[in-house]
Amino acid sequence: MTDDLLVRRALDGDSRAFTALVDRHSPACLRFAARMLGDTADAEDAVQEAFVRAYRSLDRYEPRETFRAWLFAILVNRCRTAAMRRGRRRRRFVHDAVAMDMAFVEPDAGASEARLELELALEALEPAQREAFLLKHVEQLSYDEMAAATGVGVSALKMRVKRACERLQRLLREVSGVD
Repeated sequence: MTDDLLVRRALDGDSRAFTALVDRHSPACLRFAARMLGDTADAEDAVQEAFVRAYRSLDRYEPRETFRAWLFAILVNRCRTAAMRRGRRRRRFVHDAVAMDMAFVEPDAGASEARLELELALEALEPAQREAFLLKHVEQLSYDEMAAATGVGVSALKMRVKRACERLQRLLREVSGVD
């Protein structure tokens, strides 16, 4: 069943249809939010808020764009808000830079060294570059879908992705000791 059909059914009062949309899209949303925010709890909150907002705004969804891109537009804004909120909390409550660095690195116990290095390199990217890189190379949105989701022009997004790739390559070379 297509996303558009599920949206129509949800608008007609079928709660299972929206549940199917959540089930279908929540893994990608959680993956994106966790990498953007660097914290599982913040990511889960952002995703939940995004789905609540999507449900409340379902009547404004236009089938001419993909549901996924529309949902990611909401999620991108929730992640930006969460990051700003967290930034204010950091400035207000934490004064130890070393503690802050440790607090937002949550490696999996079983994560490979290469995966951990990649996650740390992603966290080192500036947020706009990380956002563009993740949307393009992890979530595999087209540049048009990315533009709809972020409100940023296609050429600017292409430049952000290019710079993110270049920076990731540099960071990963530094970690591995290869010049």
